[in-house]
Amino acid sequence: MPPGILTLAAEEAPALSAANTGFMLICSALVMLMTPGLAFFYGGMVRVKSTLNMLMMSFVSLGIVTVLWVLYGFSIAFGTDIGSVVGWSSEYVGLSGIGRDQLWDGYTIPVYVFAVFQLMFAVITPALISGALADRVKFGAWALFITLWATVVYFPVAHWVWGAGGWLFERGVIDFAGGTAVHINAGAAALGVILVIGKRVGFKKDPMRPHSLPLVMLGAGLLWFGWFGFNAGSWLGNDDGVGAVMFVNTQVATAAAMLAWLAWEKVRHGACTTLGAASGAVAGLVAITPAGGSSSPLGALAIGAVAGLLCAMAVGLKYRFGYDDSLDVVGVHLVGGVVGSVLVGFFATGGVQSEARGLFYGGGAEQLVKQVTGVVAVFAYSFVVSAVLALVIHRTIGMRVSEDDEVAGIDQGEHAETAYDFSGAGGGTAPRRSVPATGDTTAAAQHTRKVDA
Repeated sequence: MPPGILTLAAEEAPALSAANTGFMLICSALVMLMTPGLAFFYGGMVRVKSTLNMLMMSFVSLGIVTVLWVLYGFSIAFGTDIGSVVGWSSEYVGLSGIGRDQLWDGYTIPVYVFAVFQLMFAVITPALISGALADRVKFGAWALFITLWATVVYFPVAHWVWGAGGWLFERGVIDFAGGTAVHINAGAAALGVILVIGKRVGFKKDPMRPHSLPLVMLGAGLLWFGWFGFNAGSWLGNDDGVGAVMFVNTQVATAAAMLAWLAWEKVRHGACTTLGAASGAVAGLVAITPAGGSSSPLGALAIGAVAGLLCAMAVGLKYRFGYDDSLDVVGVHLVGGVVGSVLVGFFATGGVQSEARGLFYGGGAEQLVKQVTGVVAVFAYSFVVSAVLALVIHRTIGMRVSEDDEVAGIDQGEHAETAYDFSGAGGGTAPRRSVPATGDTTAAAQHTRKVDA
């Protein structure tokens, strides 16, 4: 997706396609819907006393990142390349130099449409991190972290991966829709931050189960729905069938991952749970995001199955290694992103998104090496910088709420509200005894708590 406003002569330039423009506007709206969907998905997983805070940690990203994107984020991510690390174009600052009839270079959609589509990716990526930090982070500190993280991590990494001149883009790393730039980036950041801020009060001692599985399933359904825009729209049009292939592969991989996760639950824990179904579906969506444009439907089936199984196994690692990833952002997004990105090196057919072929299609190890390079680079950068940002915030204004507020409920302490009124008279707060001790993420994690904690 090379940057730049169209400068070719009119007779040489692609013409505006009303069909592709409409398609991309719809895809942008679908990706926007994913952030509220994520808020529901995460919000149902936490304890009652943390519901509103979890919703707000996702929702506020729509405000903060949108403003940053207009001011300078789009320029850093997709402006003229500077040293293969960042971009910068003055006409993109404030989106002030873009005309309504100017097309994205080499494509048939306006620059504005491309900018708003990519904005929705920038919005949801920091929101993904929030699930790892549930129950214990000050809302103001979180808002500051999003501002800094988007500026120094997401915008530059987006340029590496998708911007013309970006070093991973030029190296030939395939990331169709965000396995590295979105999911590994967010997962690595989550791991870096939780190692700095520490565990929740009662981690590995108190039961922390989801308070509303229907809310989780609603969120998962909205994510699955919106992900078709996220993935199919990343080809920036639908006039050559690549977007259609990605649409099919998204559905196939998600279904396979959900079934693989449920099979793991049934074998290990004796039950197929709604939480496992929702988590498995998200794992499949994550894994196919980088790989679906270069693989066949059979390849997508294998990628989804592998991701569902490995992510289900990975969510229990936090109990073994002692890091408190509240809602399994590391286990699902980091692991799923790594699985999907690496498996491009095995399942790339050479006949859809690019000519690159994976090991299973006669391409040797060349593409696999490129994919691993992208995975390691994005993980290392995001992990280190995110940890440093969290440490600076933690040592200055403080990143965690007080222990009293955490135990009593972060909703009341940070937002002066509660999610549910159990008093029967409007305006009341839930009595302490009605607050269930719930809040962790996947069913496998809950069962693993019994086995491994």
